[in-house]
Amino acid sequence: MKFVERLKKDLTGDAGSRFVFLNNFEVERSWAAGEPKLPGAGISFAGTTVNRMEEMGALLAESGDVVVLKAPMDTEFTAYLDGLGAAAGQVFAAERSRPEHTVTEDALDSPELLRRLRGLADGRTFLMPLGVSPAEERLAKETGLPLAGPSSQVCKHVNGKIFSRRLVDRLGLRAVPGDICETVGELRAALTSRLAAGGRVVVKESLGVSGRGMVVVRDEAGAARLLRLIERRGATAPARLVVESWIEHAQDLNYQLVVGRSGQVRFETVKAAVLRDGVHQGHRFPVELPATAERELREAVELIGGALFEEGYHGMVGVDAMLGHDGTLHPCLEINARFNMSTYQSRVAERFIPAGHHAIAATFAVRPGRAHSFPEVAEALGDLLLRAPGGSGVLINNFATLNAAATDTGSFHGRLYGICVAESADAALAVRGTAETRLRALTEGRS
Repeated sequence: MKFVERLKKDLTGDAGSRFVFLNNFEVERSWAAGEPKLPGAGISFAGTTVNRMEEMGALLAESGDVVVLKAPMDTEFTAYLDGLGAAAGQVFAAERSRPEHTVTEDALDSPELLRRLRGLADGRTFLMPLGVSPAEERLAKETGLPLAGPSSQVCKHVNGKIFSRRLVDRLGLRAVPGDICETVGELRAALTSRLAAGGRVVVKESLGVSGRGMVVVRDEAGAARLLRLIERRGATAPARLVVESWIEHAQDLNYQLVVGRSGQVRFETVKAAVLRDGVHQGHRFPVELPATAERELREAVELIGGALFEEGYHGMVGVDAMLGHDGTLHPCLEINARFNMSTYQSRVAERFIPAGHHAIAATFAVRPGRAHSFPEVAEALGDLLLRAPGGSGVLINNFATLNAAATDTGSFHGRLYGICVAESADAALAVRGTAETRLRALTEGRS
């Protein structure tokens, strides 16, 4: 069975069921509503661009599936994907869309789309969101399409970093040295203890996402600055933080597993972050781990998956892990009870990364001065643009994010997402580097 068929079998019991993919990226924004925040931990939030990441779902849906989007796909990009045979599902686009809204919010505000979704209700069609929040539960109720996942309360409960640390302790897994701070008054002692142990310390909000809600404390002066800001709230104020020692020179890993509706647990993939001169280049796969780390990771999958099922969860799970420079595996830093970027690459990997080839899932961050068409992107990439299965090059798997933040008043932040494929890991990294150079030349007006 292919990936999507396996997922349907695990979550609905029927590999032939139909999924309506709803790719509500950063569902954590809903789960974190009302939660305490770290002072000074926020970064520029590109919600407009993040909301258009939902286009990746077009490469996940199989024939017969539906993917809901905020807007119709660009016709030239669609033609590219059709030429590759990369997108098989049917697109339903919202007729009312606001850039600051998630795809779910747009769907709820689009009567014609709601009518079309209600027409799919046949007892074998399921709403398959990236993650379940109250908005997706409302959409399920409005359309009569059952959710393939559990309730939003269960998802939020098992997604937090505090839950993950407590689960690691309960399961006897190797934990990164650290502490949980439920209140502000607990933070000073935790920081003092971690800094005394040596090295940097990272302070993380339990429900932070994508690098937001995180502060790295390098020394006592940094700790004093953070404490001066947060202790104004009072010692008994809620904090909901995790304080951990920074593991130097470790490799970040991400693996995903599926917890089936009946409790079965299945490992899917593991990917490793790639850095070049300290700059994140993407995630590479396949990954070969040291034998001991591989065994420990597989054992962790079974333990974590079983524990999540006991908590009432079923669905896709992504786990952030870390491999020390000495080969020591820390198998669970954070559980993400939702689809992950790896999920959206799974179907692509089956079709476009043949055995023996390597890939890097890359994000190309650019600063265009104007909107660019897909033909311009294709021309800039030239012979690097993947045009057939089995070859080397870059498969663009999201174009909408390039121009999502475009304005008439100057440059803006854009992103392109691509899978860089080659016959070796080094060659895939070289493809990534050349593609980035060409895309920046295009968007920065040097072509």
